[in-house]
Amino acid sequence: MTLTDTRLHVHRIGGRIGAQISGVDLAAPLDGDTISAINTALLRHKALFFREQQLDDEAQVRFAASLGQLTTAHPTVPALAGSDHILAVDGGEGARANNWHTDVTFVLSPPKATTLRSLVVPEYGGDTLIANTATAYTDLPEPLRRLADGLQAVHSNDYDYIPHPQFGTEEAEQRREVFVSTRYQTVHPVVRVHPETGEPNLFIGGFAQQLIGLSRTESRDLLRLLQSYVTRPENVVRWRWAPGDLVLFDNRTTQHYAVDDYGDLPRRLHRVTVAGDVPVGLDGRPSYVVEGDAATHYTPTPQDA
Repeated sequence: MTLTDTRLHVHRIGGRIGAQISGVDLAAPLDGDTISAINTALLRHKALFFREQQLDDEAQVRFAASLGQLTTAHPTVPALAGSDHILAVDGGEGARANNWHTDVTFVLSPPKATTLRSLVVPEYGGDTLIANTATAYTDLPEPLRRLADGLQAVHSNDYDYIPHPQFGTEEAEQRREVFVSTRYQTVHPVVRVHPETGEPNLFIGGFAQQLIGLSRTESRDLLRLLQSYVTRPENVVRWRWAPGDLVLFDNRTTQHYAVDDYGDLPRRLHRVTVAGDVPVGLDGRPSYVVEGDAATHYTPTPQDA
C-alpha cells in the first residue's frame, strides 16, 4: 500500500484485519492527503489503531468529523455533558458491551465508522476484539452463502439481557430502560454490500433478533451458525488498550466485543461516530424501518449526510 504526501505509516498487525498507524498526530489539523490515506487504510484493514495520541474531547470530535458528518452520541442514551457527539463508554455495572455487535444497527442508517479513545484503562483485561465480517462471508461454504444472500434480519435495541448475571441489578435495569426508552426495529440485509468497496459482508451481530420468514427458533440457530464464521480467530484482531490510544473501525463491515475480564477495575472510553448510509443487499433491496422512526435526531438522512 503506497501513501503519498504524508508521513503516515501503516503497519499491518493481523492477516485479515487490523493495522497500527504511526507518523500522524491526530490532535493537529489534518490535510486532505492524510485524511484520504487514513480512509484508504480503513477500507483495506477495517480497523486502525493509533498509539500515544494526546487528544481531548474536542480533538477527537474534530478528527472524527474529518471522516464525514457526525451522528449525535446515541439514539436513546444521553451524550456526555458539553458535547452532543460523545458517548461515554463506562465499564460500570450493567454497562459492559461483552457481546458481539455492530454499533447501532437497530436504526435505518447505522454509523459509517466508530472512533474510540481510551481515558482510563484497567491494569489488566478490558481488551477490545474486532472482527472482519467481509472475510467471514467469504469463509461461508457455497450453499450457506447462497442462503445468506437472500436473507433479511430484524435488528432491535430491545433484546434479552437476562442470560448475563451482570444485568440482574437495579442499576442495570435502569440503564436498560434508558436504552429502550424508544423502541427501534429495522430490517437489514444479512449480506450487506459495502458502499465504497463493493465487498459483501455478514451484517448481523447482537442486535439481529429474527430472520424474515423464519421462526424465532430457526432464526436463532441460523444466526448463531453465521455468527460463528464472524468470530473465527483468523477473522479477529485483539487490541490491548493503553492510555491515549484511539481506535477507528469501519462499522459497515466489522463487529466488536469488549472483553469483560477486568473485575471491578475502572475502564472508560469516549466514542464518537461518523454518520452512515442505508444498507443495501446483494439483490439491491435497502433496509427499512418496522418500528420507531428514521432516528434523524441521531443521524442525518442519507441525502443530508
